[in-house]
Order: sequence, then structure tokens, then C-alpha cells
Amino acid sequence: MNTSDASDQIPADLDALVGQWLTLPEVAERLDVVVSRVHNLVKDRRLVAVRRGERAVRSVPALFLSATGVVEPVHGTLVLLNDAGFSDEEALRWLFTEDESLPGRPIDALRDGRKTEVRRRAQALAW
Repeated sequence: MNTSDASDQIPADLDALVGQWLTLPEVAERLDVVVSRVHNLVKDRRLVAVRRGERAVRSVPALFLSATGVVEPVHGTLVLLNDAGFSDEEALRWLFTEDESLPGRPIDALRDGRKTEVRRRAQALAW
């Protein structure tokens, strides 16, 4: 979903599911880097940016960042989901939806350091 077409905006339910978003300039400010570096993080699948809002501004879920930078396990999980055929929107929906078997949301498990559990579930989606 990295095109400039405003029709590629995410649905309102996904917007609400994720909750807090950061624009690419806000991500750059939080990481203390230039915006072009954030574009590279998106290109390298370390972050996912989707278009949202009335002006279709590219935004990243705030939970993809920690106090010290990008939540590292997010990258590998995004790659696994992409390899399983998930679009950016589908990957976000999966990461931010409660999973009783974890328990909780995969994004919270990744932030808590439980990447192995999350990635096992992501790998199973590919089969």
C-alpha cells in the first residue's frame, strides 16, 4: 500500500483497531533521524506505513516504536506475513487483533519479547 492513490486509504475499523498513529515526520522526530531514513525503514519492511485520514497521510502504528527506537521483532514478523501473502492492511489487522492462543494481540507479544510465539503463528498462516 505504498502508492500515492488516496483510494488506498485503510478502512475506519482498522484505523480504530490500531489506535495511535504517527506520520512519517513524527516517526523521524521520535527516532531523531531525517524523514528519508523513515522512508527507507518502510521500504526495508522494518515499518509499515499506510494512508489514513482525510488527507491520506502515510502513517505508522505508534506501537511499532519503543522509547529506544523501532521494535526490532516487528521487522521479521512483517516479512513473514508478507511472505504468507498478507497485504500491509491484512498484516496490521492480524498484528492488532486479539489472539486467545497468545493471549492478547501479536503486537503486544512482540513488544513483550515473545517473538517466537508470534512468528510461529505467522508461519502457520502461510500453510
